Amino acid sequence: MFDPILVPLDGSQLAECVLPHAVAMARAFHARIILLRVLEKNQANGTAQIFDLLNWQLKKTEAKLYLEKIIGRLSKFQIKIQPTILEGLVAESVTEFAQSHGVKLIVLSSHGRSGISQWGISGAAQKIILGAPTSVLIVRAHQAAVSELVEQEYRQILVPLDGSQRAEYALPLIAMLARFQKSRIHILHVVKTPEMARHMPPTQEDIELSDRITARNREEAVHYLELVKLRSHLDGIDVQAHLITSEHAIVALHGLVEQEHIDMLALSAHGYSGNEQWPYGSMVLNFILYGKVPLLIVQDLPGKNETILVETATRERAEH
Repeated sequence: MFDPILVPLDGSQLAECVLPHAVAMARAFHARIILLRVLEKNQANGTAQIFDLLNWQLKKTEAKLYLEKIIGRLSKFQIKIQPTILEGLVAESVTEFAQSHGVKLIVLSSHGRSGISQWGISGAAQKIILGAPTSVLIVRAHQAAVSELVEQEYRQILVPLDGSQRAEYALPLIAMLARFQKSRIHILHVVKTPEMARHMPPTQEDIELSDRITARNREEAVHYLELVKLRSHLDGIDVQAHLITSEHAIVALHGLVEQEHIDMLALSAHGYSGNEQWPYGSMVLNFILYGKVPLLIVQDLPGKNETILVETATRERAEH
């Protein structure tokens, strides 16, 4: 379950583009939102400390008024909201707060006060994403509209699957979101063509062997996707399966995102080949840097109690 949800804000309109997404997630999961404003304080000595203290109090008051204004904009959604102001380094403060307060999801803008850059995410966002002890929803920064705030809609949600249970961990959570918003879930499996020796052109025997392996893997993949569609947490949800054969799984995934006009891409932090010594697998890292749609990264190593809560909540909502 995504409760509570942490929403770091730096006072910029770029950072505020996450608000419609935070509302959507909070309503779907009946979650509390924690609005976090981190103020960086300059180091000072001697008489400068007095001025620094006064400046800090002024900044703190401004931050408080800012968060109250945001809460006012969100009041119509009847969501529980907790404002919090911290002093310290931004990325470190966000990750430490998430760890110490049991945050289940961080909703984060790819860029903030420093503006949109040529890089896929800002330096601060990158530090938070790599250090976050929990799931993260990355929203591609854009100038937030000044008109009335509305809840984000996810009509098309894509969940890539590689056949592993770790990759499937995102599905029950996405099912809850899709059921609430009446979304279509796209499940995708990419059959990679076998890698053959490259020091010489492939022989006819090599080509036939590659074709046989590919055909066998496609046969298994078709069966696997049919089994996934029968999962109990997907009952009553519009699920569309995609099977693609490609030499490059990541390229195929980017193509499907564009082709199906995907509103959200949901990935488990690791897949079949993921190593726990790194925070994310290679596909996740690629979409952190180069993705163009909101990216939900679901931590795939939950505690036993959390798994039970997700499955129980899914069943209860299906029954009602």
